[in-house]
Amino acid sequence: MKEKILVVEDDVDINCILKRYLDLEGYQVISAYSGTEAKLQLSIDTFDLILLDLMLPGMTGEELIDEIRKNSETPILILSAKNSLEDKVNALKNGADDYITKPFERDEVIARVEALLRRSKLYQDKKLESDCYSFKNLILNPTSRNVIVNGNVISLTASEFDILFFLLKHPNQVYTKDQLFHQIWKTDYLGEDNTINVHISNIRKKIKEYDDASYIKTVWGIGFKLEND
Repeated sequence: MKEKILVVEDDVDINCILKRYLDLEGYQVISAYSGTEAKLQLSIDTFDLILLDLMLPGMTGEELIDEIRKNSETPILILSAKNSLEDKVNALKNGADDYITKPFERDEVIARVEALLRRSKLYQDKKLESDCYSFKNLILNPTSRNVIVNGNVISLTASEFDILFFLLKHPNQVYTKDQLFHQIWKTDYLGEDNTINVHISNIRKKIKEYDDASYIKTVWGIGFKLEND
C-alpha cells in the first residue's frame, strides 16, 4: 500500500483533480475542503504528505502550517494562487517544504510529491537507524522493539527485551541481579529467585541460534555485563 496523502483545497474541482492525479499513482488520498476540516483529519489520522492551499475557509493555510509544525514533521507541499516571492518565502520559512503556484501541471505535482516522500523516507530511515542500538552482530530497535541478529529477527518476551535493552545501554557496566531486577520489575530482588538467570539463559539461547559469539557475560559473584571480548 502506497503512502497516505491529505489534500487540503477548498475548490472542489481542483481538489478532485489533485485526488485523481494521486489516485492514478496508487496513493491513498483523503480530501479536506477547509483548514478546520484538515485539522480534524490530522487529529484522527496520520499522513505521509500534505498538499495544502493557503487561502482556505475556517483556518488559513498559514495557520494550519503553524498547527502542524507544533508536533509533526510531515512534509507539506503548498499549491497556491499566491505567487509573490514574499508569500513563497514566508510559507517556506514557517514550515512548508515546497511550493507550487497555480495553475499547475500534473507532471510537476507528481514529481514534487515523489521527491518529498523520497526525502522524508530517507530522513525517517536515518532517524530510526540513529535510534537503534548495535553490538557485535545484534541490532536492537527500541521503537519497534525488534531485535535482529545477523539479519534474523529473534523473538524475545517483554522482560527479555527489557533486560537486553538495559545492558545494551550500559555496555561496560556490570549489574547485579538485584540491580537488574529493580530496573526491569521495579521491585526488590528476592535472593533465592531464579528469574534473572532464566531470562538471561533464554536470551543467550535465542541469540545463539544465529550467532555463536558471546553476548552476555556472567561475572561470577557479581552479576552480568555485555561480553566485549
